[in-house]
Amino acid sequence: MAVTAEQAAGPLAGVRVVELAGIGPGPFAAMMLADLGADVIRVDRLTDVDPSAFGTAHPDLLNRGRRSVGVDLKSAGGREAVLALAQSADALIEGFRPGVTERLGLGPADCHALNPKLVYGRMTGWGQDGPSAPYAGHDIDYLALTGALHGIGRADERPVPPLNLLGDFGGGGMMLALGVVSALYAVRGGATGQVIDAAIVDGVAVLGTQIHALRRLGRWQDPRGVNLLDGGAPFYDTYECADGRHVAVGALEPRFYEELVRRTGFPLPGDEAPDRTDPAHWPALRAAWARLFRTRTRDEWAALLTASDACVAPVLDWAEAPEHPHLVARDTFVVRDGVVQPAPAPRFSGTPTSVRRPPPWPGEHTDEVLAEIGYGPERVAALRADGAVG
Repeated sequence: MAVTAEQAAGPLAGVRVVELAGIGPGPFAAMMLADLGADVIRVDRLTDVDPSAFGTAHPDLLNRGRRSVGVDLKSAGGREAVLALAQSADALIEGFRPGVTERLGLGPADCHALNPKLVYGRMTGWGQDGPSAPYAGHDIDYLALTGALHGIGRADERPVPPLNLLGDFGGGGMMLALGVVSALYAVRGGATGQVIDAAIVDGVAVLGTQIHALRRLGRWQDPRGVNLLDGGAPFYDTYECADGRHVAVGALEPRFYEELVRRTGFPLPGDEAPDRTDPAHWPALRAAWARLFRTRTRDEWAALLTASDACVAPVLDWAEAPEHPHLVARDTFVVRDGVVQPAPAPRFSGTPTSVRRPPPWPGEHTDEVLAEIGYGPERVAALRADGAVG
């Protein structure tokens, strides 16, 4: 089926989102919405505007796909401009501490007074209320509070931070993007606008639902590194190879494990292959697999095992990943303005997504965006002279 120019813009084409600039999960949510076709206007700090950089791509890929206006949110003219943007938008997202936008005169009540259908998305770590809400925190703190950090690491060793992918981006930004899209759907069905309280602690807790279920079923122990999916099982772990690099083994099901055994010739002469269903045998089984995997390089193992149901993959670094044949075949990474970056996800058959714009420099589109909401050149010049926009 032929795809029209309108469809090529993505499933959120026609949706306008105002993003009050922040860091981490908020920009990630805005990136997801922009990747899906929304027209996202990023409101950057006036102090970050540097016109000499305009026309080149900003290096922060989290800001891709949108336009930027430079605004002093504490000025009367800047507040007026942001409210005008909110009045013409479908959604607004912000990631300040609770109460900050209210003090700026840009809170939900201020925006809904002008635009009752506005979806107002709020991104925080602790949430809009609760004892910890007024205080600072980071990904590792939110994981710690929800139990997730406790479960990540080797047995009898300290917990290991899993980058900031689980909290900031999985439990935070992705949940905010889902919340915004869901609320937009409700508005299209006749509902009024509403506030989305996206807290990383809430999102991470939801991501851990399966672990809570397994505990109730008696299939998960609280000590870390002793369970089926946390590195406790020798058939779901990583192993060092002859060249010091690693392979990841995920042969959980018996038939996949049998395929792994058959293809590798496990065990080595002199080793045994104890019953894998008994956790008491796991230390000996892991040691035997470790000896075997050290007999070949990572890429030799990959050549032998990748095209099979053995569930083994080479552990690639950040530079290697975009060159893997499977990811190349799927265009999992794309090149935009000479920069290799992850492609938008997921895939849509009728309204395909794309990286439509490079990351903007703060304030690069101030005149263009304000003109779209009715600000004439003289009015913009006056705001710029007052230090309200830039």
